[in-house]
Amino acid sequence: MILLDSSILIELFRKKDKKKTLFHNLSQSHKNLCISTITFYEIGIGNRKSHLEYWDLLCENLTIIPFDKTCSETAIAIYLDLLKTNKLIDLADILIGATALTHNIPLATLNLKHFERIKDLEIYN
Repeated sequence: MILLDSSILIELFRKKDKKKTLFHNLSQSHKNLCISTITFYEIGIGNRKSHLEYWDLLCENLTIIPFDKTCSETAIAIYLDLLKTNKLIDLADILIGATALTHNIPLATLNLKHFERIKDLEIYN
């Protein structure tokens, strides 16, 4: 199982040649791709009408991991750690990283700059 960050899906929507995306590569080598409810929200609000049908079809084949109380506790710990080192990142990235850590799922992202700051987070890129 691999948790997909929003950047993976944005690349998939933007590139004409889908076979040259990280999503395509991951889908060939991993059976269970998933997203967090935070990623579902981010893509949902940023999605253009031209992508809605494609997004709905894609979601049918992805497991959606909920953001719950345990994820919130992990997110708080991440936030405080990043604050202490003066290396804060976007709130959504903290929440997505917390989801991955809580469920012990590696995170696939094109946004290494933010996610590599989260301790113990396994990253694919």
